[in-house]
Amino acid sequence: MDKFFESSLWASRFMVLLAVVFGLIGAVILFIVASIDIYESAKYVLNTYINHEHSATFHEDVVGGIIGAVDLYLIGVVMLLFSFGLYELFISEIDAAKDESGKGNKILAIHSLDQLKDKISKVIVMVLVVGFFQKVGHTQYNGALDMLYFALSITAVAVGLYFLGKVGKSH
Repeated sequence: MDKFFESSLWASRFMVLLAVVFGLIGAVILFIVASIDIYESAKYVLNTYINHEHSATFHEDVVGGIIGAVDLYLIGVVMLLFSFGLYELFISEIDAAKDESGKGNKILAIHSLDQLKDKISKVIVMVLVVGFFQKVGHTQYNGALDMLYFALSITAVAVGLYFLGKVGKSH
């Protein structure tokens, strides 16, 4: 009975394949949507220049569309890291990721839950920074106090990224 239970428990790890497969599907969907957004931004730029219809918000619209696409790409990367990490941790190492010398690709190599968490959290921080940058581009500043808040928020983001880099190097 003990042996049956343990083997069943060990085999239950294959449930993780659902998260791996759907994580990959989510990543593909995000990459497709982001690519369509970039395509639409390029089409908008071409149509605007061809028809000489520059609006007051043209540059903000273009930059916002591209930054939004970058945001989606980064979230897609999170999904890829999540899928690769879960597969390597619970199922098997990915043999195709190894080169001829037998060493694996360090970008996707994940050997512990802490490594997976660290890689995903760094990409999520970048998603937040890109989101912040996108919001800043659409913000109206109505005085010196608004500009001071803007400067302080950029400083806070820069300090946070600096310390995130320091923590990453200490591991």
